[in-house]
Order: sequence, then C-alpha cells, then structure tokens
Amino acid sequence: MARQKSGIDVIDTWRELLARHATVSCALERELSDRHGLGVSEFEVLDRMAEGLATCDGGGKEKFRVQELADEVHLSQSALSRLIARLEREGLVTRAMCEADRRGVFVLLTDEGRKRHAEAAPTHLAVLTTHLG
Repeated sequence: MARQKSGIDVIDTWRELLARHATVSCALERELSDRHGLGVSEFEVLDRMAEGLATCDGGGKEKFRVQELADEVHLSQSALSRLIARLEREGLVTRAMCEADRRGVFVLLTDEGRKRHAEAAPTHLAVLTTHLG
C-alpha cells in the first residue's frame, strides 16, 4: 500500500531530524572528547547540574536526585548510574545517600566538576553554533 503524500513528508522530516541529530552528536562527541575528556552524555549531566547550581533560588541547587537527572538527560536510571560512576571516578561528582529516604541517592557536583564543565562549555556552544546557528 502506497503512503500518502503527507505521510511521506512526515517520514522525510523525521529522517532529516535524525541525520541532523547524528551530525551534531558526532561533532560534539569528537570535540568534547578530544579537548576535555568528556562524552556528550557526561557533559550534559555536568551542564544540567551546573545550570541548576546557577539558577535555583539565589545560589542554586547543590544536590540532584539521580531520577531527576535521568529525566532531564533522557537516560535510563541504570545508564545514568553507570555514567555517574564514571564521573565519580574522575572526581567530577560525588554521591550521597538521602537522609529522608535511604533508597534515594543524591549527586553533587565537585569543584573539579565545575571546573571541567566551565572549560568544556565554550566548546559545546561553539559546536552547536556551527551546526545549528
């Protein structure tokens, strides 16, 4: 059965979006890795945490629940847990138990994590500007 014209347009748009995402993601992965030793997902976690520190209630949010980070960076909780373990080994984040709920885990950005993020942010912006600006 042949697709209708509108269906073809939607599929073409989807394929263009996928291609553009792949191009930008590959460029980000290459530049962030080569210059700062970070993957795209690792940078995204640091970026969300740094953004939260800067924008929440005049001083920022100091710790983040793993689940709220997973929701923001679109990773499963298990994939994010592995990523956080890598960032923790590098000294970029630390983990702490939630006192109110022993099942909960908080992630805190370290000074080294803030520094690495600050160094990588201009590279991230430059790649995005080149490909999307």
